Amino acid sequence: MAGLAADLDGKRSILTGGATGIGAAMVRAFAGQGAYVEFLDLNAEAGAKLASELGARVRFHHVDLTDTDALQACIGEIAGARGVDILVNGAANDMRHKYEDVTPDSWRSTLAVNLDHQFFCAQSVLPVMRAQKAGVILNFGSIAWREGLADAVGYVTAKAGIEGLTKSLAREAGSDGVRVNCLLPGFVRTERQVEKWLTPELEATVMERQCLPRYIEPQDIADVALFLCSDAARALTNQTIVVDAGWT
Repeated sequence: MAGLAADLDGKRSILTGGATGIGAAMVRAFAGQGAYVEFLDLNAEAGAKLASELGARVRFHHVDLTDTDALQACIGEIAGARGVDILVNGAANDMRHKYEDVTPDSWRSTLAVNLDHQFFCAQSVLPVMRAQKAGVILNFGSIAWREGLADAVGYVTAKAGIEGLTKSLAREAGSDGVRVNCLLPGFVRTERQVEKWLTPELEATVMERQCLPRYIEPQDIADVALFLCSDAARALTNQTIVVDAGWT
């Protein structure tokens, strides 16, 4: 993978949700291009293990992304010490729930873990990026809201909101050279998806709905993220990029 996005060498990146799944694939991918990687996650054991494998340019921060004060303090410390060129908002939780079981507290909790932190991370890095007249923010959405995934109304609502967040920030920060895009994965074969949701019936649906009869792997998403954060995508902003093997 070396050289896929060679201009990322030495870039200072912050990734949320990087301990497992797609996030871990992105941490490895950015590190593989020579970027400095600071990644935030609640999974202390997996995060520390990954950072120890990848060397001095990769650092793990154990943070609850729903604790906005702690989150912004962490990002402020990173940006102050190293600066920041790239923010990848990848953390999420695709929890399932019946709409009739949703309470005000559970609704706020679902949006906090899937939407709110993306804005507050962006709010933390934008002053630095705008001052240096360059930067990239990549927000992660999902095709779930376009498909209208049942039994996940809070998650689906949050994922729809991320596209609006992306477009507003892209318009506001573009004059200072900051690009903001949104990446929408389809069904990605992560360990979590296999353990929690993948059944023979779902597998049949995935293969039927996709144009390409193959699973999307975390590395497939990481490779697209590398492109979107690299100079090869220098004229690309205010866009939503769907990586779903042709599902939608």
